[in-house]
Amino acid sequence: MPHILVNKHKDIATPSNYDDVAFQFIAKSSKENKVLVETENKKFFLNMKEKNNNILVKIDNITRISPVSIVKNAINAYGKISGSKILFENTSNLSKKVEPKKEFLKDIEYFVNDFKTDKEILVEVGFGSGRYLIHQALKNPDKLIIGLEIHTPSIEQMLKQVNIQGITNILAINYDARLFLEFLESNSVNTIFVHFPVPWDKKPHRRVMSVDFIQESLRALKPNGTLELRTDSPNYFEYSSQLLEHFKKFPSKILKNKDLEVISKYETRWKKQEKDIWDVIITSTVEDKILDIKADFSFDTNINIKNLDLPNKPVVKKDFLVHFENVLTIEDYGILIQLTMGSFNKPISKYIIVANGKASYFQGNPIPTSANLKAHKLIKSFLQENKCEQ
Repeated sequence: MPHILVNKHKDIATPSNYDDVAFQFIAKSSKENKVLVETENKKFFLNMKEKNNNILVKIDNITRISPVSIVKNAINAYGKISGSKILFENTSNLSKKVEPKKEFLKDIEYFVNDFKTDKEILVEVGFGSGRYLIHQALKNPDKLIIGLEIHTPSIEQMLKQVNIQGITNILAINYDARLFLEFLESNSVNTIFVHFPVPWDKKPHRRVMSVDFIQESLRALKPNGTLELRTDSPNYFEYSSQLLEHFKKFPSKILKNKDLEVISKYETRWKKQEKDIWDVIITSTVEDKILDIKADFSFDTNINIKNLDLPNKPVVKKDFLVHFENVLTIEDYGILIQLTMGSFNKPISKYIIVANGKASYFQGNPIPTSANLKAHKLIKSFLQENKCEQ
């Protein structure tokens, strides 16, 4: 990660500019200082933290941006405008590395804001090496195959094969499937495959399969669409079979040692070991209501930042959490609130800037998952308690 180590120095004047980098303000707390940077139409924070009686300057983890050359240029500009002595730096190489094109790798914002297709959709949760995902794409060239995977090397390995084989009907995303399904339209998916998920025998709350996941899958599935689990774990099979008790009105079936057209190297090994493999399949039979996400992340006005009293410990609710991690002061401007919010499975870190009685999320609103929306309402209530009387 690019950074510089400099000697202690006076705060730079803000707002100010150096080498096409604008330094807007400094937010301060007892833990660290952050300077808001704007350059090349991007805004982000640089962190300034004391280290061995010197100051370490690096990109803020929450507001990371790319390409890295932008970050390096901003850090170098800070070192020069501060007039401090640079004791160490790894920001000299400013060549703009061209990232390989990843047209088939999408982020969650794409599926929230831009995703449209007239094709039939197949979804695989946790595609691993991508062997089965690629098989489905080649077998069904007229269908769109969406693959979810949180292991980056597996995604890269799969995308290499997509490029080599000239496949054009795959979209991959690095995101938690339990949250991703919320953004697929109702009655839009033909099949959802969950092949060999991590059993999480010691942490069952981390399992993909749950009552909520099955409910969300059935909403996304077309009538006669199927959710298909395949597992070699007796514990996971037993657990998933019990989940079917919550969905008795939906047809389901259990198969044992079913042969597939293509299997992973691990399944090949398990079959040689004569290990049992189970399939648990549940079928959607109804047409659900169209998904209507009311993504309201607004705040009330006239928020009083004086004597603001936010909880020091995480506030944990049934299906979401809010943790106010730090409050930084922006001189003659307002405050910067650092927090973690949303789902237990994939919480996000955000900043809220409060100035002139108004609050807003920095770098845009959170992704409108149900957990994030619930967390926002709780955050809003804490700030509402500190509202100025008109």
